[in-house]
Amino acid sequence: MRQPRDTLKNPEHELRIFRLRSLLAVVIVLALSGLLAGRLFYLQVVQHEKYSTRSEKNRVRVEPLPPTRGLIYDRNGELLAENRPTYNLTLVRERVDDLDQTLALLVDLLDLPADQVEAFRERSRQRQRPYQPALLMSDLDEAQIARLAVNRHRLPGVEVEAQLLRYYPDAEAMSHVLGYVGRINTEELQRVDGGNYAGTHFIGKTGVERFYEDTLHGQAGLRKVETNARGRVLRELGHTDPVPGENLTLTLDKGLQHLAVDLLDGRRGAIVAIAPQTGEILAMASVPGFDTNQFVTGIDVSSYRALQQDIDLPLFNRAIRGSYPAGSTIKPFMAITGLRNGEITPDEVIYDPGYYQLPNDSRRYRNWLRWGHGRVDLERALEVSNNTYFYSLAHELGIDRIHDSLTQFGFGTRVAADVYGQSTGLLPSRDWKRARFDQPWYPGETLSVGIGQGYLQITPLQLASATATLANRGHWVKPRLVHETGDEPMLLELPDTPPDVELERTEWWEDVISGMEQVLSGNEGTARRAGAGLEYRMAGKSGTAQVFSLGQDQRYNANELKERLRDHALFMAFAPVEDPQIAVSVIIENAGGGSSHAAAPARAMTDYWMLERDHGELPPEAAADETGEADGAEGEA
Repeated sequence: MRQPRDTLKNPEHELRIFRLRSLLAVVIVLALSGLLAGRLFYLQVVQHEKYSTRSEKNRVRVEPLPPTRGLIYDRNGELLAENRPTYNLTLVRERVDDLDQTLALLVDLLDLPADQVEAFRERSRQRQRPYQPALLMSDLDEAQIARLAVNRHRLPGVEVEAQLLRYYPDAEAMSHVLGYVGRINTEELQRVDGGNYAGTHFIGKTGVERFYEDTLHGQAGLRKVETNARGRVLRELGHTDPVPGENLTLTLDKGLQHLAVDLLDGRRGAIVAIAPQTGEILAMASVPGFDTNQFVTGIDVSSYRALQQDIDLPLFNRAIRGSYPAGSTIKPFMAITGLRNGEITPDEVIYDPGYYQLPNDSRRYRNWLRWGHGRVDLERALEVSNNTYFYSLAHELGIDRIHDSLTQFGFGTRVAADVYGQSTGLLPSRDWKRARFDQPWYPGETLSVGIGQGYLQITPLQLASATATLANRGHWVKPRLVHETGDEPMLLELPDTPPDVELERTEWWEDVISGMEQVLSGNEGTARRAGAGLEYRMAGKSGTAQVFSLGQDQRYNANELKERLRDHALFMAFAPVEDPQIAVSVIIENAGGGSSHAAAPARAMTDYWMLERDHGELPPEAAADETGEADGAEGEA
């Protein structure tokens, strides 16, 4: 039987294939439609909040509102730091299409000098929070603002903002005590609260501005604005007001501060004045100073390099960081130490042949008066600044008791409550020398400390604070710079105030102070010329600090030395004796004898405070005596 021939077409087979394909196509279309519907549901329903917020952000922008920085006043309401209106140039990197091209255009429009271009570019690269403006330039002038306005369409992401800029009316006189604000750097951005500093371009760098940064800064606010496609603001939708920083009222007296600067007359040195009963710092001058306003807007490279390389170190705060040998200004505190430890009495007399020798030692530690003062008791030892008396006392006490006692007056410590950057100086001890040099302590080194030489180093602030404690007859009041924050006065008794210095007999304070009073009013007083014509009772002590040590038989001759190798002049004083209102320390570098060069400025400071003088002229009777007596440093071997 023959097989049927295969047909070319099989309608039934083709129909089955068509139906199968049609079904598959329908399934695929339905699946894709389901996926599309699911995606639409996900985007429009599930993710509605997210994408509506993103859409809103394209139209609405939240901008920070920087707070107004608090003002700073002196004790009499004189303005020391204010805010002046200015225009700043800012850039938001995320809104700039071509950063390099934009910066090149800005450099051309602003006509920047070549030495400022790199710093300008560096600011644009400074790390910022997303969409936060970076400060490129401050204090734009009218011509620069006009050129930027004309070319605004070529500068997306670049804005000219009106802001308040810090200004210091007495910049140089107050440079070290107030400090200054400057642009926030990357390290500072990591340290501060980023949200509170959003929109803030400046932060306290040194001095009061640095210590009280949190108080002065305030709290940032916010505003919500509507923008167009180019990011320009169309209208404001709402805002939260910033909280301005609190104003500070300092304990400083502007007139006394200017007087201190004038008295130093361009000489390297420092003057600190404190109200003993309250601890208020009335003046704290360091010379030379510098123009702090240069640092607010960003000092140029050449000017900053000139300050850094200046041999007189104008950026160095001598009042709180300068460490100097105490010279004979340490002797009143040594006298208190001797009385406390029973090594001397006020009436005990020694004989001074012009030198002191340690037992079984041929070396002579000389008095500044080479033939000696003869019979000397406590009061006369202070009046004439006798070295031999204090050599003997230092040997009897030993370095351990000297160290412990001087620590109680604040030497070797940070004495002030709110002074940024203060140094501890150096109060040597056996343990310190062993740790520093791996050597034992020698008796001769104790003698050096006894007259304020050797390893002993103090700061002008420490000396003024110790003088105030002595004036208070041992009562400690911690020095401070701020009197009020806003309307809140500072506490008088701060919780970390050291304990009072107590003596077995309170009359010993008067014995030491009597000797200090004789320094200015006694017939043999080393500063009697500066004390001529006093209208109130004043106690003081002069000091001369050696820059280098003399050999045993070597004599000091200032005329044979380079200026920077000459002795430092020191003086400490308080007045009036019976009710102290002011304590002063003066240190003038390489000036020579303290009685000849530092006593007159100290007298002028107390005169101003006690007699309410309104000028800085030295009283004629207090003019410096170029041939006055030495103060005891020449005996340092």
